[in-house]
Amino acid sequence: MNVLMETDIPGYSCRRGKVRDVYDVGSNLVIISTDRLSAFDVVMREGVPDKGVVLTKLTQLWFSRLSEITAPHHFISASLKDCPEPFRRPELEGRTMFCLKAEEVVRFECIVRGYLAGSGWQDYQNTGCVCGIKLPPGLQNCAKLPEPIFTPSTKAETGHDENVPFERMQDELNHLAVELRDWSLTLYKEAHNYASERGIIIADTKFEFGMVDGKPMLIDEVLTPDSSRFWPADTYQSGKSQPSLDKQGVRDYLQGLCDAGRWSKQPPPPPLPPWLVKATRNKYLRIYRLLNNGKGLQ
Repeated sequence: MNVLMETDIPGYSCRRGKVRDVYDVGSNLVIISTDRLSAFDVVMREGVPDKGVVLTKLTQLWFSRLSEITAPHHFISASLKDCPEPFRRPELEGRTMFCLKAEEVVRFECIVRGYLAGSGWQDYQNTGCVCGIKLPPGLQNCAKLPEPIFTPSTKAETGHDENVPFERMQDELNHLAVELRDWSLTLYKEAHNYASERGIIIADTKFEFGMVDGKPMLIDEVLTPDSSRFWPADTYQSGKSQPSLDKQGVRDYLQGLCDAGRWSKQPPPPPLPPWLVKATRNKYLRIYRLLNNGKGLQ
């Protein structure tokens, strides 16, 4: 199986993220999802076959599904024919989006949590709150929250993002913060209902927005295993960690190395064993098949 770790299209400037190569083509962007895998803000040396294709196709699925209730989004086409000629390469098929370029990216990630997990669970154990939001006492690990909560974070250029109170976001963005919060909660609830009917729990997710002509639009990836925490619904039980349908297995493996003093969460990353790469690929393919009504990659 081929793995695409990096692209190089002559004549176009490229901004390389942890997973995506983003090319500026004037008033538009060409966004290519590679098979790179990151954990703890470090890109692994091994890629996951088909990962970039799954991320792209899932994002397209959600843009289509949620288009009636969301702000305008940046997605225009997934056809290489709509991209400039140098991008029309076989290895980019299925992993490329031609998009409208935002004039400005909102410098907050819009995170919605429907369940008490990860850093939210740690925060709750210490303070009884998640990102400053008071929650009922006695909740268990991975418990479903009474209502989804909005917990924004700042977008760090380097290093880790920082969770901030909604009031901080509101101070900087004024009424736009309320608009983005309400959209994010609505999107999450709709997506959660859609996924639960297909045997998947979306425990939490993040959305990103950009601005065009003073109005927000949904950008980047949407509700993928890289931006969300997915659990199988048929085995869900609060009070314990859940089996993941995302890259949490990779994080758990790496955390074990950290606990054993074999890695410090700094580059260079340790090698990932082939069985873990294969298992991660299978999880990505499974989540796509379930959300796509039983149809796998074509």
